[in-house]
Amino acid sequence: MEIPLIALDDISLTLGAGEVRTHILKSVSLRLEPGTSVAVLGPSGSGKSSLMAVIAGLERPDAGRVELDGQDLSLLGEDALARLRGRSLGIILQAFHLLPTMTALENVAVPLELARASDARERARAELEAVGLGHRLAHYPAQLSGGEQQRVAIARATAPRPRLLLADEPTGNLDSATGAGIVDLLFERAGAAGAGLLVITHDPAVASRAARIVRMADGQLHE
Repeated sequence: MEIPLIALDDISLTLGAGEVRTHILKSVSLRLEPGTSVAVLGPSGSGKSSLMAVIAGLERPDAGRVELDGQDLSLLGEDALARLRGRSLGIILQAFHLLPTMTALENVAVPLELARASDARERARAELEAVGLGHRLAHYPAQLSGGEQQRVAIARATAPRPRLLLADEPTGNLDSATGAGIVDLLFERAGAAGAGLLVITHDPAVASRAARIVRMADGQLHE
């Protein structure tokens, strides 16, 4: 039996202190198996992005156990967490987060160069061609449309060949037609890489593309 890419057991997360202490996640458990997809569907403020931060090791829960690609995150320091994210995880965010002073090719090559890949530029070029941007390699983010910027972000996430992709509201800054194309591309590239995919969204149409949907409300998950 394969080890789950994500294994959350009874996770709780609170932020703040005293009267402003807020329970963000309440006894959350979740599994994601290799090569499969799950959508976390819920309204803004329900705890979806905090859940992703816990999965990625960017937030430490108050209680419960988090395993990413078989690693218990509570046993890892910040350097070890960064290495685990670098080799196992690709993240796609609503706001793209491309480096404005770098071209599309350079943005995609950055994580490969940090991992000391000898063929970083060649792999970055291949990923951009795979997302339909082979003609935009030398363009800067400001010269690209929102949809093109998100394509660059997808290429950057998939180029290191991670086992898991996390996408947080990947169509949130796009119009419906552009967003539909991005969702198609996201699932296609995850499938091509054989990567597991967790999509966080408020949009039922996006969630319906996943093999499994879980709903989040008031910090709790429900099938």
